[in-house]
Amino acid sequence: MPEYDITDEREPKLKRQSFLKGLLAVMPLTIAVIPWGILAGSLALEIGLTASQSQAMSAIIFAGSAQLVALGMIKAGVGLGSILITTLLITSRHLLYAMAMRSQISPLPLKWRLGLGFLLTDELFAISNHSQHTAKANNDSAELQNNQSDKPPDDTSHSPKQPLSSSKSPSSPLARHKFDRWYALGGGLTFYIGWNIATLLGIIAGQSIDNLDELGLDFAIAATFIALVVPTVKKPSILICVLVSLTLAVVCAVFDIQAGLLIASLSGMFAGVTYAKLTGEHKRSEPVKSVDADSAGEQS
Repeated sequence: MPEYDITDEREPKLKRQSFLKGLLAVMPLTIAVIPWGILAGSLALEIGLTASQSQAMSAIIFAGSAQLVALGMIKAGVGLGSILITTLLITSRHLLYAMAMRSQISPLPLKWRLGLGFLLTDELFAISNHSQHTAKANNDSAELQNNQSDKPPDDTSHSPKQPLSSSKSPSSPLARHKFDRWYALGGGLTFYIGWNIATLLGIIAGQSIDNLDELGLDFAIAATFIALVVPTVKKPSILICVLVSLTLAVVCAVFDIQAGLLIASLSGMFAGVTYAKLTGEHKRSEPVKSVDADSAGEQS
């Protein structure tokens, strides 16, 4: 279990470095959604919103897919109730993100919880979890090397004055495995600013270019999510989760099922978890614990 960054007493220089790392991590995804933001800004003008209202929609709501769907439904003359229900279903995945990150975010002060909660997007969730998994993998490898290097050549040579290194030691790599609020802030804030700049570009372009929505800019939506999902497919259970979600999402779209996104997401997660439990995949991914147990046995 990682220790979380609650007090964060690091020097300002280290905080800035973490912020910049988050900025750089999310920059490719920010660039990828520029066409998406341009489309949102131009479409808002097309349905009759003013330039300031169009920009405020991105600044306050900050939900790309929900904005585009809501704007399309407004353009089609759909009622307010249907728009609210649809956008609620679309953004319901953020509830799953929040549940997954609750143990990491809840110890933080209220201003941080509110700020990161507002900035939470698919992209921020992806880079935060990727950073955590990478750090954990590095820590596990370092811990394994430490355990092996500290192992005495025989039982008689081990002295109480030379204890084995422990993962709970403050200086151990595992103890430094923390959720970095500044990394998350750098990524989330960069994406927020990038989205609003793209919206502004769409507002400017929408006033001078006709039929901007026919240029195929909405492909950026699919491209962005593909870029988010593909790097995470490292286990059979994750692959099954992706395939089930993909299949059900397409089926629900063909039959125009409003709750298709939620159905596909929950079904994919259920399929992935079920496979992991039936095959014991989650047990095979924890080799470090056995090493710790062996070390503890030698100490006794």
